[in-house]
Amino acid sequence: MYPQTRKRFAQHWLRSETALDRIVKAAALEAGDRVLEIGPGTGILTQRLLPAARSVVAVEIDRDLCKRLVQRFGKLDNFLLLQGDILSLDLTAQEQTFSDFFPINKVVANIPYNITGPILKLLLGAIAAPKIPAYSAIVLLVQKEVGERLTAQPNSKAFGALSVRTQYLAECETVCDVPAKAFVPPPKVDSAVVRLRPRPFPVVAANPRYLETLVKLGFSSRRKMLRNNLKGQVDSDRLTPLLEQLEIDPNARAEDLSVEQWVFLSNHLSPV
Repeated sequence: MYPQTRKRFAQHWLRSETALDRIVKAAALEAGDRVLEIGPGTGILTQRLLPAARSVVAVEIDRDLCKRLVQRFGKLDNFLLLQGDILSLDLTAQEQTFSDFFPINKVVANIPYNITGPILKLLLGAIAAPKIPAYSAIVLLVQKEVGERLTAQPNSKAFGALSVRTQYLAECETVCDVPAKAFVPPPKVDSAVVRLRPRPFPVVAANPRYLETLVKLGFSSRRKMLRNNLKGQVDSDRLTPLLEQLEIDPNARAEDLSVEQWVFLSNHLSPV
């Protein structure tokens, strides 16, 4: 029997054993791993994480669900439940009190789709301010469209600013698709499991903040050519030779450039 969902928390209970197994397998948990789970809900994923990891820190915003989780896992030594909003909860402040559960090195979660963007920023940081220390692996169940954007390749409609930002910070791959019918109640969209492995990008941005600005401007109007989106930032007579050096059509759009090519442009156009 599933608990009643609360719309404001965007709750949908995952019931697919196959999807749950794929999530845990993708996390490649080892005995020493300290895991963060965001939105454990009914605990159906939590029960798979606890035997495989050294510890699990579960952050749940719903007080009623917290009561159920305490009843179910409260007596386990490797389970820590924190009630609150992951976006405002200061995990660093918990380290001194619960030192056995920190530092966390992996994240495994079925996250609320309505706050996916802020959660990604929390877990990865930004181009100009990556999260340090980085997690070794982040496995998330996300809306399928978001998963496609995270893992998209250049020259595709899904490739955008989110793709560039995320792929600069981490290796991104799709683990599997998860249909809407795998949830109770089923959401209006399909989902996907993605795995992110944070790492330094092979080609370092000399001015990360400028790269962020350039990417934001470049994708500001997807129908326009890149040179038109950047004309307020870069003169065409500077941009065109660089595009030609990259063997890119001067009439290219933002999605035609790879992450490495974005870094190349940033490093050659940066005012500093």
